[in-house]
Amino acid sequence: MTVSINNKRPLHLFEGFGVEMEYIIVDCDTLNVLPITDRVLEKVAGKVVNEISQNGTAWSNELVLHVIEIKTDGPAISMTGLGAAFHEQVKSIEEVLKEFNGRLMPGAIHPWMDPYSEIRLWPHEYNPIYEAYNRIFDCRGHGWANLQSTHLNLPFQGDLEFEKLHAVLRIILPLIPAMAASSPIADGEKKPFLDFRMEKYRVNSTRIPSITGKIVPEAVFSKAGYQEQIFEKMYRDIKPFDPDGILQDEWLNSRGAMSRWDRSAIEVRVIDIQEHPAADIAILEWIVNLAKTLAAETWCTLEDQKSWHEDDLYKILMDVVKDGEKAEISNREYISLFGMNKESITAGELCRSVYEQLKSEYDFSAESQSYLDLIFEEGPLARRILNSLPNTFNKRELYATYNRLSDCLRNGTQFTP
Repeated sequence: MTVSINNKRPLHLFEGFGVEMEYIIVDCDTLNVLPITDRVLEKVAGKVVNEISQNGTAWSNELVLHVIEIKTDGPAISMTGLGAAFHEQVKSIEEVLKEFNGRLMPGAIHPWMDPYSEIRLWPHEYNPIYEAYNRIFDCRGHGWANLQSTHLNLPFQGDLEFEKLHAVLRIILPLIPAMAASSPIADGEKKPFLDFRMEKYRVNSTRIPSITGKIVPEAVFSKAGYQEQIFEKMYRDIKPFDPDGILQDEWLNSRGAMSRWDRSAIEVRVIDIQEHPAADIAILEWIVNLAKTLAAETWCTLEDQKSWHEDDLYKILMDVVKDGEKAEISNREYISLFGMNKESITAGELCRSVYEQLKSEYDFSAESQSYLDLIFEEGPLARRILNSLPNTFNKRELYATYNRLSDCLRNGTQFTP
């Protein structure tokens, strides 16, 4: 299946969707990380490259050699068929990996990788950027060397559209881990966060806090304001560590919703990768349709959305990062943004209530509805991973769960306990 790409300019709100999915390359027998992304790309392209185009999608490298990314090769016209198109690319990569006794593993964190001893940075084009990150932040550890996610890019045109999109995404970010958390295990053990990837992401740039901020971006709603309050502060803070200006670009921004004026889009980065591409697309459909509803001011006004300080949204986000769909949200004003009058509600109940309202307005694909129903019945992937394991588990049991998870990716099937 070929992805239909929209190359017209400008793209306005919700006219296109850029999707990126990151997967771990592992050894077929041991499921240990296999740092051979460059060899996979070389096998297909005939030389080492950082990206190759494939039927409206692309394969590309990431910071470390054991991660490969599949993405739309430009903004897709719609999400219909994206899950199937990405799954075709998964199968194509796995065909190449057979020569190396490798396969792909989903999940936002490898469950037993030692990121301090096993990290290998991409050594080819763009290596100076990665080496600069490593020199300043030390890319060993889970926050850099061991994390995989799905990214959603949504377009805007001009300050008025940016204002709307940035406002709604700031409100949605705290709920996303309740739907998408898939990283409850690292270092071979259960972690105290259902979304351990986001906990490590939160602190990976603490040497220069202005790069990540509070994950939820500041209440800034114009290009000039963003440049002054976010970009210029980041560049100023990193300059003593980066005198050559290697990292002083928009992509240095690591907030959970990154505003990119070079592509007139906001990139959402709070989405753990799921067990197969159609599952990711289901969550992205939920996010996009919720964003459309909030942008239409169906439940609350734009001014209501803009009034929220990042500290208040950050508190809700971190509760959900820790407890996922079971996190209790007791901020009545936040709940009211979604058209509900309640003193408190769990994050999962809020997400489900929103979905029931969205279904009457938008057409979710049958496959997406099936996966969303699974989330609401059995929890996000992180919960299902934990429920597939005994309370106290060993490496053999962990291997069995993640081998089955990798089979789900290969076969395009749901993971259930």
